[in-house]
Amino acid sequence: MSSEPSPARPEPPPRARRPRRAFDRDAALAVALREFWTYGYESTSVSSLTKAMGINPPSLYAAFGDKRQLFSEAVELYSRTYGSVSLEGPDARTALARVLKHIAADYTDPSHPPGCLVITAATNGGPGSEDVKSELRAMREATKALFAARVQADIDEGLLPDDTDAEGLAVFYAAVVQGMNQQACDGVGREALERMVDVAMAAFPEPAGR
Repeated sequence: MSSEPSPARPEPPPRARRPRRAFDRDAALAVALREFWTYGYESTSVSSLTKAMGINPPSLYAAFGDKRQLFSEAVELYSRTYGSVSLEGPDARTALARVLKHIAADYTDPSHPPGCLVITAATNGGPGSEDVKSELRAMREATKALFAARVQADIDEGLLPDDTDAEGLAVFYAAVVQGMNQQACDGVGREALERMVDVAMAAFPEPAGR
């Protein structure tokens, strides 16, 4: 009987590791935007965000900080993509009508959730979302200020009567926008919102001298 040791078995080759899929931060942010837009800030949990984004909570915190910071980034993305307001035009009436008609189309666009993130995201928020409400309120106030400034420019140029209430008109048309948001969220279509715009523009003052 041989006393020689049996040859050692060769080590099996290492198993190839499956390559890690790269984390697409921009794509994840776009998904988060839709979640916040659809469900609002407070009703959107970290759990629902990570499920929709296809990541785990540590990855969310590493990439975005926390839910609050993620929301701010989502709002910035929304503003860049959907929220710009251009009031260029020969006069305030034309400019406002064009903006409102654009809003009617945008709020009912089936490619994204209905309405406006800046209006709806904190509507039902509790005490824990006061900073979110303040952030979105400031954005709405900025839009209202743009409306007022555009009307005031026509007053200063003599296109509208001196007694035209620029601030009052700005508040009125901001309220129209918020009403259009609610109607869109309730399923009202683009044509109905455009008729709403036509009615609202009938309240705009006649040009000076008429």
